[in-house]
Formats: sequence, structure tokens, C-alpha cells
Amino acid sequence: MEVPAYLADTYWWAYVHPRAVRIFERQWLVNLILWGNFARLRDAALAALGDCSTGRTLQIACVYGDLTEKLSRGATCLEVADVLPVQLDNLARKLRPSSRVRLVHADSRSLPMDSATYDRALLFFLLHEQPDAARRATLAEAMRVVKPGGRIVIVDYHRPFALNPLLLPMAGVLRALEPFALDLWRHGIGEWLPRPPASLEKYTAFGGLYQAVVITP
Repeated sequence: MEVPAYLADTYWWAYVHPRAVRIFERQWLVNLILWGNFARLRDAALAALGDCSTGRTLQIACVYGDLTEKLSRGATCLEVADVLPVQLDNLARKLRPSSRVRLVHADSRSLPMDSATYDRALLFFLLHEQPDAARRATLAEAMRVVKPGGRIVIVDYHRPFALNPLLLPMAGVLRALEPFALDLWRHGIGEWLPRPPASLEKYTAFGGLYQAVVITP
């Protein structure tokens, strides 16, 4: 499976090269990048997913840090899909030998899963890494594979409030290193959905810099 151009060209330094994985797979570093908010955002995502001890849970894209490890402890049936084998290998090393997590080599834009077969799906800081077309395709796939009445949880960047002192510094950082992220400052996630959902709830944190969105397809 070919590495998407947006990853190979824009994010080789963070996710694609094996050296990048060795550098960024440090929870303290991920926490630093998120201004000390990793645990707060991780726990918010897990809480928003609800009870994962029943049904099927899908995590779309691997995550640095211990999010998946914590999710796996409460999930009876958890699958993680990622387009990069290096990320799947890294996750496999982090998981406990007793973890019952199925790792799937798949592109978020075209998942090999059947429609309406998952009770919940999680996208944790994925959408800001994708250009518009990829973001739309990823959300369409999430909507497709989650059952009606299930939930899709998205945690990602959001435009900070006007008085947030990080407004200008983060605009510069994202413009330089994560050029697609500013799309999430300009538009609501609902604008990229393929159809209106049954419900969409949004919460913000850290002066508006981060958002958690819970979607019922």
C-alpha cells in the first residue's frame, strides 16, 4: 500500500521515517507539544467513547503516547487502522502481550471494513494532518463503518479564543509545520461530513485551542 502523498511530503519527519518514531514516541514530548494537555485530551476522548466493554471499537490512525494502551484495557473488541506499517509496528511494541487488539494496515480514506459494523470510532489528532479531500474521505468512511446510533469521537485542533495568548504563536507554528491544520481553525468539522449527522456536539478546551466533537451518524 502506497504512503499517501500528504504524509510522505509533509509529515515524513513526524510519522513516516523510522527515526521519527524513535524521536516522537515519548509521552513527555507529546505532552509538551500539546502544552501539557495530552492526558486531559486523552481522557476526554476515552470518556466520550463511552462504555467500550461491549460492541466493536475502531481507532482510525495510531497515536503516540499511551492512548491506545488505556483504550485497550476497557475495550472488548478494539481494532486500530493505520496506513503506515512503521506506526503499526510501533503500536504493537507498546501493547501488552495480553492485549486483544487487532492491527489493520489500511488507509483511512478507504477502509476495508464493512458498513455499519462498529459501535464507535475514534480519530485523535488525525484530521489536522490531512488536506481537504483526504479529510472528507476519512470522515465519510468513519460515518460509513459506524452503526446508526453509534458515535464518532474526534479530538483535534480548534481556533483559539481571541484572548488566548497562544493564538498568534500557534498560527505560526501550524503554518510552518502542519499546513493543513489551519483548516480546522476556519471551518467546523461538520462541514466535511458527507451528510448531516443525527447529532453533533462540540466541546473546546485550553482557551479554544483544542476541540472534542462527538458525532452520532
